[in-house]
Amino acid sequence: MPYKYQTSIGSFTRKSTFFWASVGATVGLANLWQFPYLASIHGGGLFVLLYLLCLLLVALPLMVTEAVLGRYSRHGIVLAMDGFVRDAGSHRAWALAGPLSVITAFLVLSFTAVFGGIALAYVFIGASGKFSAGSTVAATARLAELVASPERHRELMAWHGFFLVLVLAVSARGVVKGLERSLRITVPCTLVLLVALFALSWWYGRLESGVEHILRFRPEQFTWGSLQAALFHAFYTLGLGVGVWTIFGAYTTERTCLKRSILAVVLMDTLIALLAGIMMFSVALGGTSLDGERGFGLLFVSLPVALAQLPMSQLVITAVFVLVLLVVWATSVSLLEPVVSWLQERLGAPRGWSVVCVGLAIWAMGLPSLFSFNIWADYQLAGATAYRWLELVTGGILIPAVAILVATFTGWCLTRRYSAVILGNAPAAFRLLWHWVMRLVLPAVALWIGLHYTVFSLSNLCDGESAAVWCGHGAPAVEQSGSKTAPQQPDIRYHND
Repeated sequence: MPYKYQTSIGSFTRKSTFFWASVGATVGLANLWQFPYLASIHGGGLFVLLYLLCLLLVALPLMVTEAVLGRYSRHGIVLAMDGFVRDAGSHRAWALAGPLSVITAFLVLSFTAVFGGIALAYVFIGASGKFSAGSTVAATARLAELVASPERHRELMAWHGFFLVLVLAVSARGVVKGLERSLRITVPCTLVLLVALFALSWWYGRLESGVEHILRFRPEQFTWGSLQAALFHAFYTLGLGVGVWTIFGAYTTERTCLKRSILAVVLMDTLIALLAGIMMFSVALGGTSLDGERGFGLLFVSLPVALAQLPMSQLVITAVFVLVLLVVWATSVSLLEPVVSWLQERLGAPRGWSVVCVGLAIWAMGLPSLFSFNIWADYQLAGATAYRWLELVTGGILIPAVAILVATFTGWCLTRRYSAVILGNAPAAFRLLWHWVMRLVLPAVALWIGLHYTVFSLSNLCDGESAAVWCGHGAPAVEQSGSKTAPQQPDIRYHND
């Protein structure tokens, strides 16, 4: 029989675990391959301040909402929403936020695990000294050989499967022995490794170059697009809409200061993104430039080339990709939890059985994304591979839909007295701000982001030959950069992969 502050499937035993687990869930590849790029082209320090403002006014209220729903109900997002909808006497359609969250977590994890396999492979590639030549051409060929070569797709499948085994092995041990213990160790170790690499970049690199790109105020670069980029990144980088915050909220101890911990997580996520960005631009030596680089090109091509010029480059490159691997692994472990907990709560299934079933399904669902980079690269539906469609559906439809449902339901269907009870001890000003953000701001912002993301992504699928009805007969609205020799990604990355 669980105690008052325990769920039926387990709970954290230490109050600080929520913080460490949440940091592991929110710090993803977007902190490494998207934030530095956005800050460097949108005004540096001005973009950082605007990004923090978007986090505090838009993302933070939704994070608090998802977490307190889990803490109050002591259930995952599906049963939590179902219970609140029943208590409020509202239409059952509001409860769709729960299943949609679990589906979204499942889909995002399916292609996040593919990136985890690439990061795992790069740890061994870096350790073998294959980046020592420091050539962009060689680094691009290395990435294409691993990811885009049809003849070697089985090797990428092996790395993908190996990475998933590392994730599933931890989850199978349970909430305390697996999730809590592993994240309390790996997340602080990741931060220590990041600080060590930052110190190395300061010692051997040009710290002033990193500060110039990330922190210096450049008003001439600040445009309406800067606000849009900051809002998109704030909305998509913190794991909203996938049920992670709800299940972690359900696992918290009674001594955990939930709202204070969430604020600390937001600030820590921003600090890590700043350190990573400054570090990357600081190591751009000897004519190597990271300007305009992002995504695969930044992390798996330009960065190894820049690091190859440092002393002990083989060790440094290995350490960097160990850092990348730990980041993706912590994100994947966190994304797995809403799906596994739903299966346990729904069927009463044992933990190990649930993890194996979900793991096999995620592995199978990840194969279309993996094959999209190699043997299925030429098989496209309306100009997009399976991976591109999965990303578009999750980012443009599912995540905004969950945010709209949760925000609208809590803002309009729950009474203010009930909302105050769920929020717990909070200043009156915070409760008032939260109430109106949930009612008016978040639904409108999430709808605008979802529509803009979808339209933007669909326009990028038009290459002049696509038969899709939205393409017409003209040129694409936004040109897609990149070559066919390496994986491509849209201009706006939303998830933690």
